[in-house]
Amino acid sequence: MKKIQISPSILSADFSQLAYEIKRLEEGGADMIHVDVMDGHFVPNLTIGPPVIKALRKHCSLKFDVHLMISPVHKYIKDFSDAGADIITFHPEATENMKETISLIKSLDKKVGVSLNPDTEIKTISDYYDNIDLVLIMSVFPGFGGQKFIPEVLDKIKSLKEIKDKNNYNFDIEVDGGVNFSNSKDILNAGANILVSGTTIFKENRGDIKKNIETLRLV
Repeated sequence: MKKIQISPSILSADFSQLAYEIKRLEEGGADMIHVDVMDGHFVPNLTIGPPVIKALRKHCSLKFDVHLMISPVHKYIKDFSDAGADIITFHPEATENMKETISLIKSLDKKVGVSLNPDTEIKTISDYYDNIDLVLIMSVFPGFGGQKFIPEVLDKIKSLKEIKDKNNYNFDIEVDGGVNFSNSKDILNAGANILVSGTTIFKENRGDIKKNIETLRLV
């Protein structure tokens, strides 16, 4: 069984102190940093781009888990790779050719993630399990932080885990959206091994990041 990893989302961080916030996450025991990139087109919000990631890269030794909610995604992948992304995750709906997008990310020596929205079926990626490193299951509809977890997604996580185990695939199963102390155990039991969380990590227990990360990992 893969180690349970915590990938805090900086979408819930204080944007006026991002370098400091990332340092707090690193010191608090985070396994990687989850960076949500939104374009105001593919999803109804705007966040950060490659220049900010490049600026933050020198302040952190952890992997940058970059979730691209942008379309068309293909033309921007190299920019995020050059900026310092370690894992580049995209949505099937944001590319005209999944195979080419996966190949481009791999050609840049980055890990490949594919994200499935709550209404995107697992079969969408059935031809690519051997070529991806991570499947990100969205447990909210992407665009804003602080949303409530959609419990029906647990069945999708279980189904994906069964496919993975039956065929000995090696991809990680990451879950993002409304992850908190109340539902993290169910998510992990369903088969996830990476939890993305923003509000819970930054806000619970009066902002005690270390305690919140440890609680999520062990709950």
